[in-house]
Amino acid sequence: MDFTLTEEQRMFADTARALFADTVTPDHWRRMMAAGETRDPARWAAIVESGFTQILLPEDAGGLALAEIDFALIAEAAGYVALPDPLVESAGIAAPMLASLAPDHAALADPAASIAIQHPANPLVADADSAAAIVLHRDGQAFVATPDQVRLVRRESIDPFRSVFAVEWDEATPLGSADWDLALDRGAVFAAAQGLGLAQRAIDMAVAYAKERQQFGKPIGTYQSVKHMLASAQVGIEFARPVVHAAAAQIGHRDVFSRARVSHAKIVALEAADQAARASIQVHGAMGYSWEVDVHLLLKRALALTGQWGTPAVHRARIGERLFTRPTGPDTTFAREYDHA
Repeated sequence: MDFTLTEEQRMFADTARALFADTVTPDHWRRMMAAGETRDPARWAAIVESGFTQILLPEDAGGLALAEIDFALIAEAAGYVALPDPLVESAGIAAPMLASLAPDHAALADPAASIAIQHPANPLVADADSAAAIVLHRDGQAFVATPDQVRLVRRESIDPFRSVFAVEWDEATPLGSADWDLALDRGAVFAAAQGLGLAQRAIDMAVAYAKERQQFGKPIGTYQSVKHMLASAQVGIEFARPVVHAAAAQIGHRDVFSRARVSHAKIVALEAADQAARASIQVHGAMGYSWEVDVHLLLKRALALTGQWGTPAVHRARIGERLFTRPTGPDTTFAREYDHA
């Protein structure tokens, strides 16, 4: 199977990287933390103008009708800068679900409106306070409400850029039966894609520091112990990247094989992010454990994403289902349940 990215996909990814590089710098991180904010209106306006909020929406809902692999590239770029804004969960998961259930909903008519989602896999809802609509679940059914129609109880997160809430509600507009499994797959893949970005940023920060930091008269990056540590972490990223891309490309099959690929992607990508962030902290030495060195923000985002959209135990179980109930071997690497799927 050919996973070579198209020119259009590369263009979208390059546009996202350029936008985020200009608008999500460590200085931005610091200012937002000092102000206790998790969203930047100017940056969000630029994100909307670039069309990123409409990538997965169908054309009849005003979207671009692109695929999960296209959005995964945007999510990876968002992970590289630990994007505080709710782009990934809103545009990648909540908005497509709402569009599939209520394509004429008012929140979809405004590209700048963010949408939050209460999913059975997640005990808390991210960015519910600033959302134009919240997709809710109860007994397998989907509902929708606005923040003023529910009770939001703020909870603390290890990630200072995540606003998470317990959502309590009595009445909401019913939407009918929803595909919560597809939402879980999308959430897991896009969390994995963010993990790739987080991991690469952590390594890049460590490499830059290792070139500058002098010890015994030469840069610490010249020592084999530092080289090997960072090389091992980079290998983890390179092995995880094709797994994530394959999972994103095959979500649409929606069978035991594609679910296992999604779970594999989430596990290896977030493990790579964890390894890279911890290696980066170690390369920075004692100061790597301080608040002043920004690598801790990458580790905190990786830890938060590890528990979102299915825990490692949940995803190991899905991989086990595929391994123990279906044939294995080189000829089944890209197997699917049905030829017409």
